[in-house]
Amino acid sequence: MKLSQFYFDLPKNKIAYYPLEERGTSKLMVVNRTTKEIEHKTFKDILDYFGEGDVIIYNNTRVFPAKLYGTKEKTQAKIEVFLLRELNKEYRLWDVLVDPARKIRVGNKLYFGNGELVAEVVDNTTSRGRTIRFLYEGDDEVFYKKIDRLGLMPLPDYITEKREAEQLDRETYQTIFAKEEPLGSVASPAAGLHFTKEIMKRLELQGVNQDFVTLYLGRGCFAEVEVEDLTKHKMDSENYFISEKLAETVNTAKKNKKRICAVGCSTLRAIESSVSASYNLQAIDNGWTNRFFFPPYDFRVCNAFFTNFHDSCSTMYMMACAFGGYELITEAYQIALKEKYRFLAYGDAMLIIS
Repeated sequence: MKLSQFYFDLPKNKIAYYPLEERGTSKLMVVNRTTKEIEHKTFKDILDYFGEGDVIIYNNTRVFPAKLYGTKEKTQAKIEVFLLRELNKEYRLWDVLVDPARKIRVGNKLYFGNGELVAEVVDNTTSRGRTIRFLYEGDDEVFYKKIDRLGLMPLPDYITEKREAEQLDRETYQTIFAKEEPLGSVASPAAGLHFTKEIMKRLELQGVNQDFVTLYLGRGCFAEVEVEDLTKHKMDSENYFISEKLAETVNTAKKNKKRICAVGCSTLRAIESSVSASYNLQAIDNGWTNRFFFPPYDFRVCNAFFTNFHDSCSTMYMMACAFGGYELITEAYQIALKEKYRFLAYGDAMLIIS
């Protein structure tokens, strides 16, 4: 398929720039890819679609406050540094994006929090990319806590064009099941933001198995597709982990023809990237995936998919179309626009079932 086939007009007033006041109160569109039926529900109605022996899989990655604001040495020019990835823990080397890039050169020192953290630019990587080295010799835990305190949550660009990250985003842009670790992802597994402790407990009482993958989301999930021929688009690789316990649970459910649901594109990507020759899920420790899914594609493990409403021409929208069928999901999105569903990370949700 071609990129232009995934274009639709998304008015700015359909985008959710803030979360709802209460987590778990969003709208839910349920799309049945077998009957082609489209229903309008609320998120709590998800309980009606899962029962004994079914499996729901979440991505438990933690979003860390990856955006730092500081100043450049001598000129005191204000700069923004987006921490993408820790390259070397011992030498505190990081792959970052900088803005304004033209002002930040190799050898420059950058100061954050009135000099509480200092970094030196050691290499250029891309037009906006740099490698920096934090000049910090203290304890690792203290170092990460400084980043956590000084940084802002890395909200998507479409939000920060309207507003900067706020204190509330530290809670609302994080899933309730995010695991405790010093670093993590630079984007949220947004479909998981809908889930509350109450809903997860009620699913448990209904006999639904709930477990986690870990996939560390990078900025690549927001990268624009710049080629009309989708076979030529290259996804960034992302690090992921699938436990033996999850693989066993999923394969048992698959054998028993139960519903297996991936919550979010990152979860579905991890699952589909670890399928055996017999179409079972394999455990993997420290795997990497750059898989890109667009129609037509036959997913081998999951038969249900819970996701948000995504942007035009995004890889996430293409994945939803691959799972639910291009024509059906295209129709569902047009209905969502007419019915005033809220789009993107802080928006409403879609459940695709068979």
